[in-house]
Amino acid sequence: MTDVLLTEDTAGVRLLTLNRPDSFNSLNVELKQALLGALRDAAADDSVRAVVITGAGRAFCAGQDLKEHVALLEAGDPSPLKTVEEHYNPIIRAVTSMPKPVIAAVNGTAAGAGASLAYACDLRVASSNAKFLMAFANVGLSTDSGASWTLPRLIGYGRAMEMLLLAEPVAAEEALRIGMVNRVVGEGEARDAAMELATRMAAGPTFAYARIKETALAAAAEGLAETLAVEAGAQAEAGATADHREAVDAFVNKRTPDFTGR
Repeated sequence: MTDVLLTEDTAGVRLLTLNRPDSFNSLNVELKQALLGALRDAAADDSVRAVVITGAGRAFCAGQDLKEHVALLEAGDPSPLKTVEEHYNPIIRAVTSMPKPVIAAVNGTAAGAGASLAYACDLRVASSNAKFLMAFANVGLSTDSGASWTLPRLIGYGRAMEMLLLAEPVAAEEALRIGMVNRVVGEGEARDAAMELATRMAAGPTFAYARIKETALAAAAEGLAETLAVEAGAQAEAGATADHREAVDAFVNKRTPDFTGR
């Protein structure tokens, strides 16, 4: 694995650390390719039961590496205009379709595509010094990386449009108040708090977690009748698992269940 992205496995949790701290973990082509590959690897690896994404240094992710972007455009290279389809869209699909929980440990600034990456995760733990900035309009661009879909679902259409059109930063405590993040912890504590939460979930019924993600995505895009059908199928699958039988037996016998993800 390239050193722009660090990976570490602990107790069923795979920690992915964006590692370009000198550029606030901005996303150049190398990092985007590495992150996409790492997400796909984590999805396919049965030993990985939860994923945490964080950034090295003082930032979570500043979004697109604009220096690389401008240099390529000035050189007549059209690839920057294809990065949404080639990189960002697949990355967001990999996060949202991951059959296991994905937690963003937002340790500092999350801007543009970096903030969008956090929004796509299932849970967000932010440090008290974190802030979120949707700066697309400031550089004459529209939204990407799923922000137009994820952000309104987190905080509502009106608040999302305020962030997108005015490009004003939102600090951690305000992000918590409006539902953009799930938890706020002390400065420097986001990674450890997210890892603790992920470790707890890695020991949980991961097959059920995957079905919950599936039904939530369906509900966001489908009508009631279609959602009920998806729920019925997912519940039938979950009900046939060893984890369900184990949980019921543990409940009846007043003991802690031992989940295996099967």
